[in-house]
Amino acid sequence: MAKNNAQRTAASGPSSRRPFYLILAAIAVLGIVAIVYEKKTSTHRTPEEMNAEYEALKQKYANAGPPQPYVRGKADAPVVIEEFADYECPSCGNFATVTEPDVRARIVDAGLAQYKYYDFPLPMHGNSRQASLAAACADEQGKFWEMHDQLFASQDRWGLSPSEAQVTDNPTPVFQSLAKAIGLDMTKWQQCYDSKKYEARVMANMSEALRRNIDQTPTFFVNGVKIAGAVPYDQLKQAVDNAAKQGPMSAADSALGNIISHH
Repeated sequence: MAKNNAQRTAASGPSSRRPFYLILAAIAVLGIVAIVYEKKTSTHRTPEEMNAEYEALKQKYANAGPPQPYVRGKADAPVVIEEFADYECPSCGNFATVTEPDVRARIVDAGLAQYKYYDFPLPMHGNSRQASLAAACADEQGKFWEMHDQLFASQDRWGLSPSEAQVTDNPTPVFQSLAKAIGLDMTKWQQCYDSKKYEARVMANMSEALRRNIDQTPTFFVNGVKIAGAVPYDQLKQAVDNAAKQGPMSAADSALGNIISHH
């Protein structure tokens, strides 16, 4: 399974990240630490206009409050795995559908680690923000992980085509079908989704990703040690085992971490 995951990641990772790196470079030139949240094209906007938008979003992020990740596993587990991911990211989808089931069964549900998921919708993915809201509204009814799994498993219906083109500008009907499939109260879910009730939560989680200088999805932290990319099960399990041997990290160490890149 690890070999299959590595192959799929290699096929989708580099090309899917190229636009993201270009955006990060533009942000660096402008001296801005925020990333554009809305789906907009920059072709007909001046640097001054983009700069003003980034500054406005920066202010929003500053007031977003503390992150509110989605948590799975025992609160007293010796290790904490944190994932920052985008529902529309192909590499994230590979990890969620191929590797994460093993991570849950053999690490999280076995009590070896607690798992935290943070929204990090990337600016070039036009439907990711709505997907995060759909999942947050499912969490309101106690079915976040079910919606999380459905969203990643159905990326081809609402996200990107194999050529990385947006397959639809209106993902809501797909999200509705997923919500119905997992047995949600559709009236409550729809009201929550339409009102963007949990937009602040999504923004707070995204703000945390920016604070930690994350430049790739998915990105993981295992007791503060940063692991970039959709790594295979064996590598993540080794990181968990190493963290358990080292014991709890301080808050400062957890915020900084070390970087382990996977290509």
